[in-house]
Amino acid sequence: MNLQQKIYKKLLDVPRGKVTTYGELARAVGLFNGQRVVGNIMNKNPYPVIIPCHRVVMSDGKIGGYAYGEHVKAKMLHDEGINIERGRISDFEKKLHRF
Repeated sequence: MNLQQKIYKKLLDVPRGKVTTYGELARAVGLFNGQRVVGNIMNKNPYPVIIPCHRVVMSDGKIGGYAYGEHVKAKMLHDEGINIERGRISDFEKKLHRF
């Protein structure tokens, strides 16, 4: 299994209504300081409906980028019950999934 597959597989563990961070996901697959690597892999996700890359956010609670636009990512998160105010997740710590 290559790194991309490991990251996508681990991301499937993040339940609906929760988010994880780029760094948290990187560490979960054994990458330290691998946030950018995870971000680049999320940007190339060929199956965004199946592999929920919209659930990966920045460590400060900002939603971060999304290949289809931040407004789409925000809507998808909102539809899962995650409130966003001024580009940042409300009650971020409660919504954060740690591996």
